[in-house]
Amino acid sequence: MGRRTGYLIAAASIVGAVVLAAFLASLAPEPERREPPSRIPYVETAPIVPGSGAIPVYGAGTVRPSAEIDIAPQVGGRVVWVDPAFRSGERVVAGQMLFRIEEADYRTRVREAEAALADRKVAVLQAREDAAIARAEYEGYAGRQDAAGPASPLTLREPQLEAAQAALKREEARLAEANLALARTRIEAPFDGFVREESVALGQLASPGEPVGRLFAADAAEVAVSLSDADAALIPGLWSTQEGRVSARVIADYGGVRYAWPGHVDRAERSLDELTRTIDVIVRVPDPFTAGRHLDSSGAVPRKPPLLVGKFAEVEIEGLAPDSYFRVRRAALQPGNELWAVGQDGIVRIVPVQVLQLGNDEVFVTGAL
Repeated sequence: MGRRTGYLIAAASIVGAVVLAAFLASLAPEPERREPPSRIPYVETAPIVPGSGAIPVYGAGTVRPSAEIDIAPQVGGRVVWVDPAFRSGERVVAGQMLFRIEEADYRTRVREAEAALADRKVAVLQAREDAAIARAEYEGYAGRQDAAGPASPLTLREPQLEAAQAALKREEARLAEANLALARTRIEAPFDGFVREESVALGQLASPGEPVGRLFAADAAEVAVSLSDADAALIPGLWSTQEGRVSARVIADYGGVRYAWPGHVDRAERSLDELTRTIDVIVRVPDPFTAGRHLDSSGAVPRKPPLLVGKFAEVEIEGLAPDSYFRVRRAALQPGNELWAVGQDGIVRIVPVQVLQLGNDEVFVTGAL
């Protein structure tokens, strides 16, 4: 094959490739034509609503019991009976016996103390009789002796009588102590509550002061809400005991449904948190273990949970009710506490406002609106 033939083949290959590329390009779809986006900025507007009534103060915290104690015996011994209800999660009532320690040794001490007391009673009677005899003898002797002086207490046996009476009181105290120790073999619940944990079993040897369980009160629960001083200032009468109770409600989620329990502001701490520089306001919830009111408006909710201890909950406190304020969407608040307000003439103006409270979706403000 000559050089000329090689050039022709190469040229034909190039021409064929160009023709094939042009053919494939002709089969490609036409690109979609779109109008360029508008450069006019898009904004949303919403009416400014005048507020009325109390401004809510929002916070959150963990539910805790109003009282919680360790259950520990005051006397030692072998456990001979345990209430089946004394286990974690069960409810107990005030005065209910939780478990009992063997009483035999303590009953023996009571009988010993009773015997010693009876012996001391006889000793007091004997000392009183001896004192009466000694006084009668002295008075008879003094009547025959004109120069007789006053009798000494020992002559009248008064110290002996006082010692016998003191010994009687000591034995009475020992009997009372023995009866008290016997009564303490029955460990009872001090208030209505729930068992958080227990570690006592039949036959166990219990030691004085060693905790074997833990109870928390069932009458109320508390939520400590950390608030800034600006938010705390919105709560009426927070630092005054003369004001009435400030209403509040505690909101918690259970199974994807929000429930609410009524409560009130109970007190506030008199010191700032050293780390967060906030004030802890304590919201008290009476009857927290009753079913909460569900906030789902879609219909009936079969679950009716209690307000569980340890649950993280939101809190809404009924704050002050200013004479004039406005409610606006939170997204409308600009940096520097400003609102962009559109007047009747369609002109946007920047209006400085004072923020009273920041809610989840709205802001409570005052200003020239």
